[in-house]
Amino acid sequence: MVVGAFPIAKLLVLGIRQLSKPIANRIKAAARTSEFFKTYVCLPPAQLYHWVEMRTKMRIMGFRGAVIKPLNEDAAAELGAELLGEAIIFTIGGACLVAEYARQSINSKKKEDELNGQLAALHEQITELNLTAETLDAQLREVNRLLLSGAVPDKK
Repeated sequence: MVVGAFPIAKLLVLGIRQLSKPIANRIKAAARTSEFFKTYVCLPPAQLYHWVEMRTKMRIMGFRGAVIKPLNEDAAAELGAELLGEAIIFTIGGACLVAEYARQSINSKKKEDELNGQLAALHEQITELNLTAETLDAQLREVNRLLLSGAVPDKK
């Protein structure tokens, strides 16, 4: 089995995603007990979510002008805590996705730069070989010209 086949970064991202669930559960529990969280963090999104959900359901069923009653405080706190927990898990998952994308982009950029460097080196070698070939061709033409003109005596 190849040691480098499973990158450590992917294992780290998986660990972070698994840890996000217990963290979200603790934050939800704290949000249920804290009056500040309950009043300012949990209740408003829960009431908004309930209003949008009920409004959508009513419109689907054909009731256009029905008045929607807000949730009681306990139900809204519970729903708000659930929404908060899901938002935390979603945010951590999104952050892991962005981090993985950035890591892959950096790796791709490194490979592309390496290939561009190799391509530049090959291009330089081709240029040098063309120059050498032109020099040798010029020398060969000069030798042929001298042989044809008789300027160089034959070594016999």
